[in-house]
Amino acid sequence: MQNPARHVYSRYTQNVSTRVEHILGKVLDGHAVTYASGLASGFAALVHFKPKRVAIRGGYFGFHQTIEVYKKCRDQEIQVIDLDDEYKPGDLCWVETPVNPTGESRDIQYYADKIHRAGGKLVVDSTFAPPPLQYPFKLGADCILHSATKYLGGHSDLLAGVLVVKTEAEWLELQGDRTYMGNMMGSLEAWLLLRSLRTFHLRVLRQSATATALVQWLKSVESSPENSSFDGIPGGLLKKVLHSSLQVVDSRGFDPSKQMEGGWGATFSILLSTPEYAKALPFLTKYFVPATSLGGVDSLIEYRAKADATEDPTLIRISVGLEDFEDLKADLKQALQRCKNEKSKL
Repeated sequence: MQNPARHVYSRYTQNVSTRVEHILGKVLDGHAVTYASGLASGFAALVHFKPKRVAIRGGYFGFHQTIEVYKKCRDQEIQVIDLDDEYKPGDLCWVETPVNPTGESRDIQYYADKIHRAGGKLVVDSTFAPPPLQYPFKLGADCILHSATKYLGGHSDLLAGVLVVKTEAEWLELQGDRTYMGNMMGSLEAWLLLRSLRTFHLRVLRQSATATALVQWLKSVESSPENSSFDGIPGGLLKKVLHSSLQVVDSRGFDPSKQMEGGWGATFSILLSTPEYAKALPFLTKYFVPATSLGGVDSLIEYRAKADATEDPTLIRISVGLEDFEDLKADLKQALQRCKNEKSKL
């Protein structure tokens, strides 16, 4: 399966997906297996590790539902615990970092040490921080997941997921499971992903730099009190900006800048003063497209509670694409200026 003399059946292997997995393995520093979606790769990880308990907190709501589906396949009860609960042998610690939707970082090394002391395994969902931004294997991850739909694909035109493991034995086991679960990526999606990887290193760094600059500007807007303004934006409208670059060293000594060694993620969130403003803002932008998903070349803006009812109703998630920084800044500026004078268009 690793180097087939010929491809006899595409559910086993086919030339384009084999090639893209080889390249992904090089990019992601391990042995890569591709799947039909990010959630398909998450389910494959659960089947592979067979946990009795999964430690997880927040993050992408879709994976919490994947755990519920996995529970249906097991005779025994599968418990879901918090990341900071006590771990037991056989537990699976699932750390999404940076976390959806805020783009804030969690301490991979801390959770790796904690779960390994207990005799469990650590999966890191690094979708929001692909290389060269973050390298989870360096910090103790046993398996890395990426929704390749996002930054690896980068053009909002494919669905795919990736699991990356450290050993060939694990890689072969995952490939064997995939063959009979039938959740492989299609050949067209593999070709699109292969195309995307040609510009991957350029896209990620550009998106990171632009997003970081926008976050710093928005942080200045946030600091403006009510009955004043900053850069023409009414004070008090923007309540908070959430992003890894704004985190400070925590009480355990975790410094996000050391974990995010290649730059900050290109997705972040802002909190507005009321849900009404949050609902309206995405429909007042011109460059930012009001849509879900993230990681593509086009900048997106989303009222997150519309997709995830558990989310803060004042939260807006922003995914920065490849447009010019000044254009994106001007777009957010005019949208925030108009926000108080526009009714929600939802």
